[in-house]
Amino acid sequence: MWIHEHKTWPDFTWDAKALASKLADIRHQQGRLLGRMEGLGFDLRREASLDTLTSDVVKSSAIEGETLNPEEVRSSIARRLGLDIAGLIPASRHVEGIVEMMLDATQKFSKPLTKDRLFGWHAALFPTGRSGMHKITVGGWRTAEAGAMRVVSGHAGREKVHFEAPGAERLEKEMKTFLMWFEKKSDLDAVLKAGIAHLWFVTIHPFEDGNGRIARAIGDMALARADGTTDRFYSLSTQIERERKAYYDHLEHQQRSEPDITDWLSWFLDCLGRAIASAETTLGNVLFKAELWKTINKSPVNDRQRNVINRMLEDGFKGFMNTSKYAKLAKCSNDTALRDIQDLVARGVFVQNEGGGRSTSYSLARNFGQRQKE
Repeated sequence: MWIHEHKTWPDFTWDAKALASKLADIRHQQGRLLGRMEGLGFDLRREASLDTLTSDVVKSSAIEGETLNPEEVRSSIARRLGLDIAGLIPASRHVEGIVEMMLDATQKFSKPLTKDRLFGWHAALFPTGRSGMHKITVGGWRTAEAGAMRVVSGHAGREKVHFEAPGAERLEKEMKTFLMWFEKKSDLDAVLKAGIAHLWFVTIHPFEDGNGRIARAIGDMALARADGTTDRFYSLSTQIERERKAYYDHLEHQQRSEPDITDWLSWFLDCLGRAIASAETTLGNVLFKAELWKTINKSPVNDRQRNVINRMLEDGFKGFMNTSKYAKLAKCSNDTALRDIQDLVARGVFVQNEGGGRSTSYSLARNFGQRQKE
């Protein structure tokens, strides 16, 4: 029996005492992080928020097995938020749609969540009216003609059904109940509401595709309400992507259980706590970049050096820098690349890694600010 087939569905229950200490810890972490961010100043807060939103969009799609170009996502978000950053590139129609949905959820979190708003999000996710090669119903609930909504694995004849959603004939009533609950004023903590909403929406699975990404956007909307700010400094989707197997295991376990969702909420709070803890890394990177450019700009580097440094500061940059990689990124000769690198080493911006000869490589000096003061 699936969770939505129980007589008490969707009257969820949970052990409030068992979750109390975890919820209190989450609220403490949130307050501490937001307090630290408030002390950064406007520009650094926007930079941290941009990094977080970019990661959120990229990783939410990665959970579904879809790879997005982080540079396109970052550029799309920056343009929509009116941020002046270097290296903006055009974004595909698909990326623009995903970004539009996420920003509508987090930047306009106080607006009511309605059926029409969800239809708009879904249409933004699938601008061509297709999921891959298949034509789907866009901007509307899935229909009976689309067949049963199941999550299945295994070979033909030996399939394993991990989950089966409510039939299409139930969707209008199910979603009306969900949306009324989501907007109803109550004493329920907004963080718990985010966890419940995530599970509830995924269980209903009202669309032919995109349900996971929309569920996570709804969760982010509830978390933005909990934080009371449009700035995002932690990414739950990024942490879920790191724990992808556990995420799906807990969802499947809950689908096969009764409407007591204590186990799901316990995992959700733990995952959220780890997401907030990881935000310390984002904060450290933003502060490092700010200190780096503040010092470099006292004696500006050339455009080639600036572009390469910016690429090395991006989350998606892998490995170290060497002459040939520099020449490719800067679109210059190897000789020019070597001169630029040697200049950056002399400035203390680059440090040479162990090894030499053809394996010579360089990293950004993480203690750059301190080195300049010595």
